[in-house]
Amino acid sequence: MINIRPSEERGHNKLSWLESRFSFSFDQYYDPEHTQFRSLRVINEDVVAPGGGFPTHPHRDMEILTWILEGALEHRDNTGGSGVIRPGELQHMTAGRGVLHSEFNPSPKDPVHLLQIWILPERKGLDPSYEQLAFPDADLRGKFNLVAGPQAPVTIHQDANLYIARLDKGAEAKRSLTAGRHAWVQVARGGVRLNGTELNAGDGAAISDETEIRVEARGPSEVLLFDLA
Repeated sequence: MINIRPSEERGHNKLSWLESRFSFSFDQYYDPEHTQFRSLRVINEDVVAPGGGFPTHPHRDMEILTWILEGALEHRDNTGGSGVIRPGELQHMTAGRGVLHSEFNPSPKDPVHLLQIWILPERKGLDPSYEQLAFPDADLRGKFNLVAGPQAPVTIHQDANLYIARLDKGAEAKRSLTAGRHAWVQVARGGVRLNGTELNAGDGAAISDETEIRVEARGPSEVLLFDLA
């Protein structure tokens, strides 16, 4: 069973410095039919204007992943974590008992385009932590590559695995889905066929009771796949 979440049906908010689209309920956007999928709580697609950003704000009891599509984002938090995230780099923060952080676009001329992802943790009260890891294009090209999970290069505290694939036109990536598992596919860019169903950039799909996930690129594409308990 595959339920499509079309890009144009996502929540939308636009400020002078930020344009966001929400796959699930977030902040002042509430959709009772799309509050989360399994442990996947947030997928926000943000475009931050040059020099714009999120001032220092709190998070608690959440696994937070940031994946940059274009541009760069500067992060600072009160645990001492800091860094500039660029395309191909995945940032992870365990908010745990509580963390304060800020995120800004350091460029004076170029916007930053990113996906921010929240996953509910396996338990509350974890120690806050921060990590950032680069994935070479060759690691992602032509296949679903495991980037985050309980035993992945980037460690998250939940029974959830994130795979990312970059596909040239006509290329195909596959993942088997174990019985009882669920998946969410998010098209970050391009267009694909998911088990024969066409998806475009910004579209998502909730998947249950399928044995295989097969994605074929209709053009140059980048796809995120979440394997969820």
